[in-house]
Amino acid sequence: MSWHGDSYQKHFDDQAAAGVDVHGEASFVVGLDPAPRSVLDAGCGTGRVAIELARRGVRVTGVDVDQSMLDTARRRAPHLDWIRADLSQLDLGRQFDAVVMAGNVLLFTRPGTEASVVRACARHLAPGGALVAGFQLDRDYGVDAYDAHCAAAGLTLAQRWSTWDRQPLDPSAAYAVSVHRRTAADQSYFSTLTRSGSKPAANSAACAASTISGDPHA
Repeated sequence: MSWHGDSYQKHFDDQAAAGVDVHGEASFVVGLDPAPRSVLDAGCGTGRVAIELARRGVRVTGVDVDQSMLDTARRRAPHLDWIRADLSQLDLGRQFDAVVMAGNVLLFTRPGTEASVVRACARHLAPGGALVAGFQLDRDYGVDAYDAHCAAAGLTLAQRWSTWDRQPLDPSAAYAVSVHRRTAADQSYFSTLTRSGSKPAANSAACAASTISGDPHA
């Protein structure tokens, strides 16, 4: 799927001009505990989230596969780091306090590459870092598959909400925002397996679920 960056960005510009808060994702990310000092915006599009994070003092790098989206992002913020790459093969050789996939990124990746995208994003997380993703739940890819891919990448589900402003998740929710984390021990284990070419074993769903915060507003 290809996009026209300027047309895509105009939708959000028009919303902002009408008084709509278009920075819910950025507010969510800076509200993490601990607050990230560096963020990889994976599937950054025209840079809406990345530019706002940078405005709030976060060191940010944006990655997208669509050239038109990146052209718009570069025009809007030429001082930021924009990289064209396929997320399923991403290897920047550095790590971040958080990796963010906002705007249904996983629903727009090539079918069958979701696990590779998650694994590549996890590889860029610093110890204790957070992988944050939000996507609709009415498609062929859901939170069960996502949790399994995260577990296989050595990440544990920490928190989940139904909106970027941290509304509790319920069975009728049409959207989910998930935070998965890697502990320092997980990072060492995953790094060892990555160097050896092995794949980490998936954690049990029960183990992952047991770590979810009981307070959706924590």
